[in-house]
Amino acid sequence: MQSEDEGEDGEPEEDDGQVDEFPEIDTRSDSEDEDADSEGGADEEDEDDEDEEDEADEDESESEFSDDSLRIFPKSTTVVSDITGQPKKVYPPIEPDYDSDSSTEDAPNRVGNVPMHWYDDLPHVGYDINGKKVLRPARGDELDKFLQTIEDPSAWTSAFDSKAQMDRPLSSEELDLIRRLQENENPDSQYDPYEPTVEWFTGKGKEEIMPLSAAPEPKRRWVPSKWEKQKVMKIVRAIRQGRIVPNKPKTASDKPQFYAVWDDQPSEQTAPLPAPKPRLPTHAESYNPPEEYLPTEEERKQWEETEKEDRERDFLPQKYSALRLVPAYDQFIQQRFQRQLDLYLAPRVQRTKLRIDPNSLIPKLPSPSSLKPFPVYKSLDVVHEKGRTRCISISPDGNWAASGDENGVVNMWEVVVGKVVKTWKFKGKVGAVEWCPRTDVCFLVVATEEQLHFIIPPNLPAALLAATQALLAPANLPPAPSIPSPVKWQSVSAAASASDSPILVVNLPPSSGLPKQLAWHRRGDYLATVASGEGQGGVWIHQLSRRHSQAPFKKVKGSVQLVLFHPTKPHFFVATQRYVRIYNLAEQKLLKTLQPGIRWISSMDVHPLGDHLIVGGYDRKLCWFDLELSDKPYKILRYHSRAIRSLHFHPTYPLFASSSDDGSIQIFHARVYNDLMTDPLIVPLKILRGHQVREGLGVLQVKWVPRQPWLASAGADGHVAVWCS
Repeated sequence: MQSEDEGEDGEPEEDDGQVDEFPEIDTRSDSEDEDADSEGGADEEDEDDEDEEDEADEDESESEFSDDSLRIFPKSTTVVSDITGQPKKVYPPIEPDYDSDSSTEDAPNRVGNVPMHWYDDLPHVGYDINGKKVLRPARGDELDKFLQTIEDPSAWTSAFDSKAQMDRPLSSEELDLIRRLQENENPDSQYDPYEPTVEWFTGKGKEEIMPLSAAPEPKRRWVPSKWEKQKVMKIVRAIRQGRIVPNKPKTASDKPQFYAVWDDQPSEQTAPLPAPKPRLPTHAESYNPPEEYLPTEEERKQWEETEKEDRERDFLPQKYSALRLVPAYDQFIQQRFQRQLDLYLAPRVQRTKLRIDPNSLIPKLPSPSSLKPFPVYKSLDVVHEKGRTRCISISPDGNWAASGDENGVVNMWEVVVGKVVKTWKFKGKVGAVEWCPRTDVCFLVVATEEQLHFIIPPNLPAALLAATQALLAPANLPPAPSIPSPVKWQSVSAAASASDSPILVVNLPPSSGLPKQLAWHRRGDYLATVASGEGQGGVWIHQLSRRHSQAPFKKVKGSVQLVLFHPTKPHFFVATQRYVRIYNLAEQKLLKTLQPGIRWISSMDVHPLGDHLIVGGYDRKLCWFDLELSDKPYKILRYHSRAIRSLHFHPTYPLFASSSDDGSIQIFHARVYNDLMTDPLIVPLKILRGHQVREGLGVLQVKWVPRQPWLASAGADGHVAVWCS
């Protein structure tokens, strides 16, 4: 080994003025290389001997075992192909065993490891490998299970599989496992609790079982490495000569360092509010308060029974004769703990307070005075002496009105002066009254129990009377339809007809009930009726020109409440208790189902343009639908305090009205724009009050006068009112 000086003189130095890179250090020493060389030769000889022994063992194993004994696939036979003429291998067909994949087996449930209670309310229990539903098998009740266990002796050896929803037989191994668990034994049948112990440190030939070695420590672990010494000395010489410059330590300056604490940008937010000043103590907080501040026993008991949040004071005044007798504050620890929780759970963060004017959030609607005309006062009052006035209808010219009550009385009166011109009396209740919308004829329809009465009003011009009689009682009846109808038409000849009796009577099927609605088509040839009977007998469409009636639905989902014809398209609106379905009569298919979200629909009307629909319900909701937009309501209005009974759009003015059991009538301005990008304008205008509530019923029906901004209303108090602008 050389000294440092000898190493410096003996080795040539090449200084180019550049800094050398830091060399890598090899962790091995010179002695390790020598030992490795001596040991490597011995290892190679041992490996050669082992390879020769392995080859000899392989030859022996090949001779001991033939190919047939190791074959797991069926043996093939070589034949000559009839097509190519080349030899090919042919394997025998595979016979499907129990473990094979067969299409006749039941499709297993492939839902995976998910909780099976997710499928408790569904008819299926999962899905198979093809994505089809695995239906839930039928299972009997507890009595069937008990009888099955008596009849089947192997029932106690089966368990219920929640995925397959059936009983699976248990194997003998599973039964043995259950028996061991019940007897508190080890579940593993191969476990031997009495096997002999293994002595690790005693006995001859057992010293090498543990992974410990008594070999002496090799020399390379404690002899210094010469190669590492040379590398270290090279680095030391480079540091001494200045070719490797270490990092200079930062010298601490004696000058004090300052920084601006308030050098941040000024905040634009307003300063937080100062903390409120605590109120000054009163006589009750004194240690020696006057007698009138001390609580009595009843006040003390009441204070203790009251919750802490509801107490006026968080302490009770107490009297002490001297200040030294005042004890420590008993709530100090609890209040300090609550204070720490406040600081920990509610950190003080400066929150930006939104400064929004509440009036700016209210939509800007036009003033009702700028939306005139609309009805504002009651001008006429027609009284039905007995019974509730259920229905009302206005003639197409707006001069006459007809109203009916529950005693079977129908009054015809003039809209302008309110004079009753004609009265008809029918048997039973009057469910609905409607004028025909045609202008070339003049008659009205009255619906009673299982009958429709077509009545010609008195004092008609000769030409109009002749046209009406020709329509309702023609001289030559049209041919009977090929499919007979249970609805019977009975008419009186034009010569024998009179204004006191109906000229035409339509008898509805038995048990159809009282018709509660009449809906005319815009051309006046089709009339739809909705009766109180369920099923097919509830909805009928009658055609006057063919004198034929038919039921449009064989089966309807739910109970039909209302029907309407579309004003411009061959569409038919059918309202059940919760849904409104739109059908295309020409194509005979369902177009759309509207979901108003109302528990029970009571009224419905369509806009004269046909693109909007309003629906009212007994739960006080009024829903506005845009039929081109969505099947959900565009607007939901809640202006009535009780059930909504009637809705009606004005045929010419942008108005609609709603009546309710609270005795009030709401008038709304409803302007619909031709531009599809502009939303409808709905403005509440006026609340009309003039009907009294009788037996929980208010205004039962409202109708607009076609050519005037006037409204007619029928109430449960027996009054029919006309509201004018």
